[in-house]
Amino acid sequence: MARLARIVSISVLAAAVLYVPVRRWAAGGVCESQARMDGKTVIITGANTGIGKVTARDMAERGARVILACRNLGKAEEAAKEIRSQTGNKNVVVLKLDLASLTSVREFAKAINDAEPRLDVLINNAGVMGCPRWETEDGFEMQFGVNHLGHFLLTNLLLDKLKKSAPSRVVTVSSLAHVFTNGIDFDDINYEKDHSPEESYHRSKLANVLFSKELARRLEGTGVTSNSLHSGNSPTSSGKNTWSSR
Repeated sequence: MARLARIVSISVLAAAVLYVPVRRWAAGGVCESQARMDGKTVIITGANTGIGKVTARDMAERGARVILACRNLGKAEEAAKEIRSQTGNKNVVVLKLDLASLTSVREFAKAINDAEPRLDVLINNAGVMGCPRWETEDGFEMQFGVNHLGHFLLTNLLLDKLKKSAPSRVVTVSSLAHVFTNGIDFDDINYEKDHSPEESYHRSKLANVLFSKELARRLEGTGVTSNSLHSGNSPTSSGKNTWSSR
């Protein structure tokens, strides 16, 4: 019993010692930059809630023109109104974007390319997690279609605008979840053989990382940078098995 008690005590002590650093590691870093973004234009997908909304508020506080690219216009307008009120920045606008529809992606990109004189930052944030094997409008498995394919097309359609606005950047919100998969099965890219909600999400996040790295390589010398990130543990609505809230 004494030995068992010592083992339990050591285990509890180890857990207590490791709790804070592990939690900080999982939560990610904290941005301490005070840089202003006056005169800059930022697009954030899925910016009506969670990580996207917090990011939009931060960009607005720094003086940027912020475009909330969302499917649910009602919730997006509510978020934009709140951000304008909190920051005093009236240059926060909403545009329709449904990443589960490649037609919608093309329409959104055309609207940006036609109307916006510049684009300094594209933040590919929107996502869905843990849903059944739903399909996008174009017949792709939902998580891979929304989290990766929609953003892949959007980024490529806006690249010319980003290059003309250089120095500019593409930021893709990935996740540490990308390390939990053995890789993407390119023979079953649409997950028709053996679908798993968790594995589908992990692979979509891996696709984000691979796309971001390859894009960075191809954009060398253009003044446009590409980075992906793990946002840390934070409460979001992406795990509610729904794309409608975006």
